[in-house]
Amino acid sequence: MTSIMTNGAAMSALQTLRGISSQMDDTQSAISSGLRVSKASDNAAYWSIATTMRSDNKALSTVGDALGLAAAKTDTAYTGLNASISVVDEIKSKLVAAREPGVDKTKINSELSELKSQLVSISKSASFSGENWLYNTSGTAGTKEMVGSFTRDTTGNVSVNTLKFNAANSVLIDTNAASGGQLTKALTVNQPIANSTATTTATYFLIDAKSTTSAGGTEIKLTTGTNDQNIEGMISAVDKMLSSMTSVASTLGATSSRIQLQNNFVADLQDVIGKGVGRLVDADMNQESTKLKALQTQQQLGIQSLSIANSDSQSVLSLFR
Repeated sequence: MTSIMTNGAAMSALQTLRGISSQMDDTQSAISSGLRVSKASDNAAYWSIATTMRSDNKALSTVGDALGLAAAKTDTAYTGLNASISVVDEIKSKLVAAREPGVDKTKINSELSELKSQLVSISKSASFSGENWLYNTSGTAGTKEMVGSFTRDTTGNVSVNTLKFNAANSVLIDTNAASGGQLTKALTVNQPIANSTATTTATYFLIDAKSTTSAGGTEIKLTTGTNDQNIEGMISAVDKMLSSMTSVASTLGATSSRIQLQNNFVADLQDVIGKGVGRLVDADMNQESTKLKALQTQQQLGIQSLSIANSDSQSVLSLFR
């Protein structure tokens, strides 16, 4: 039946054309944004996962920055400690030289004084972002915490994990309590007794930092009256300091290495998460471009179909001529 009131063919063609136009809008949106899931209505589950993981990735980026700061602090402390080890090693050599009969001990002591001043300078300078792990002026240095990772468990709970280093072990000079510094605390050693094969204990410290709580024992310095036995005791004390400082430097080196490994892992993890999110929501541009061309062709055919359907009603007029 032909009706001038209802054009079924035109209505069907128009409905098809509307569907094609809707698909074209979605395809053009995917092409312009690069995302096939750009809002929750596109795919609620994928959109929710992607949004959460993007947020976590931003947190991981901040963790990477924090690890960079941690690496800088650790490297600063290690550099200062390593330089101090070289100076203390030089002090040990000077003390061994002072053991030689007839040497001018006062001149060697002048060198020792300069080397001590250098140790103080190194310790004070080994500061980064307001933190100094080698020079302490108040309280106890304590454990330093550095942000190391951001994690989310299976129930969705998040947590920030930290890397820890006990800076109390790395302090070289402590002006609050002399016992807190590797170079200011007193060390007890065995030293020989003159004209005897026996030994006795003696206590020495290297630097007098005028600490609030001073160290017991004798400062390592030379005078014309310093005997050979005391010099040997001083050498033993300095050797103990070197051993302790070397151990701390080793720990710092291991901490620095761990920070670098963690930093590399976080960077790799960010890449993996980014790729995972991309697989969920990114548009396949090859597929979308091919789809767009097909829809454009369908749209043209739909327009032609609608035109033909509309022209059918015009043929009714010929019946009345």
